[in-house]
Amino acid sequence: MVLEIIYEALNVILGPLIAIDPNSQNPMFAIFVISTLVAFITTLANKLLVNQDRLQSLKKEMQEFQQEMNNARKSGDAKALEKIQKQQMDFMDKQKEMMTMSFKPMIVTFLPIILVFYWMAQEPSISQTVVMLPQVAYYVLLVPLWHTFYVPAATTPPGAIEWLGWYILCSFAMSQVFRKFMGLKGGM
Repeated sequence: MVLEIIYEALNVILGPLIAIDPNSQNPMFAIFVISTLVAFITTLANKLLVNQDRLQSLKKEMQEFQQEMNNARKSGDAKALEKIQKQQMDFMDKQKEMMTMSFKPMIVTFLPIILVFYWMAQEPSISQTVVMLPQVAYYVLLVPLWHTFYVPAATTPPGAIEWLGWYILCSFAMSQVFRKFMGLKGGM
């Protein structure tokens, strides 16, 4: 009952994208627009909920600590190792802070993204979408490798990906564009 209501609500919101798609029987453009919207919302949540300067500072401190630890281990210096062990609790606190920062946007965006995925999987025109990739792209993107983990439908022609693969490609590409545009530092 609740899922039906959610499906119908999302159908009202996202359904028109399929109607305006030049090929509504295989709505690649609609999937691209949806993945772009989700990528934008996710990137915006990262921008607004994560202190980018603090995150960058923590990453730098952790890299320096890792380097010190590696140097101490390689040298076998007992005093340096003891110093590193004393700093390890501080290191753990910084790691915890980084994890907390990265969870904030995920908590905010998780449920809406899952609901959009649910709608896409239930919408027949989207769930049956097949995108033919150029042969070079098919192999460069390691699609055959992914197909060992996720077996495509028997009706999917060779050299093609289904809607979820197309969504992931579009979402990843647009996320990178938005991250650059919004000035996000480093990956999460």
